[in-house]
Amino acid sequence: MSWEMTGKYVANCNCQLICPCPVDGPPTDSNGECRGVAVFQIASGNLDDTDLSGVSFAFANWFPSNLSAGNWKVGIVVDDGASDAQAGALETILHGDAGGPFADFAALYGEWLGAERASVRFSDGDSPSGSVAGHADFTFEPLLGPDGGFTTEKNAMFGFAEEFRIGKGRGHSKLFGLDFDAVYGETADFTYGSEMAENAPRGRA
Repeated sequence: MSWEMTGKYVANCNCQLICPCPVDGPPTDSNGECRGVAVFQIASGNLDDTDLSGVSFAFANWFPSNLSAGNWKVGIVVDDGASDAQAGALETILHGDAGGPFADFAALYGEWLGAERASVRFSDGDSPSGSVAGHADFTFEPLLGPDGGFTTEKNAMFGFAEEFRIGKGRGHSKLFGLDFDAVYGETADFTYGSEMAENAPRGRA
């Protein structure tokens, strides 16, 4: 199988600022775990002959410890406007069955929570937001530097992008029963593919 996708994402979790998961640190929630969700908007992409352009999906996670320790719980929600073929293709990719970076992720999965369908929305801008109808609704507030520019994290051990903006998360999620209030947030452009692991996520969800 051959696949690729590019677009934008926005994520949030219950870790305190700044989330240590990208550098393989232990989660800083009071329970010592990280509950998070990321919403992705695919600008262009495909799995073999299945076009994924324009599809949105959410990636929900529960990390019981630092990321490299594994035993993650992961589930996905594909926008209900996607076709069955598109939803199936995304489940194949994100479950790790089509190679590339998500196959590396899959080695750390402890429990696959499944794939669901719902209205998934991504809103772009300086303060992007994501939502899964009836289950999650959150916004990203950037942390600014002394020059007014965005604060970024680059070349982290685990990440959905090589460089991403970091900030505050505002909102709530209860996807797959993983209830939490957002504290930390991040956002970036992404480029992933079955033959492009060096540009793809390395563990952060």
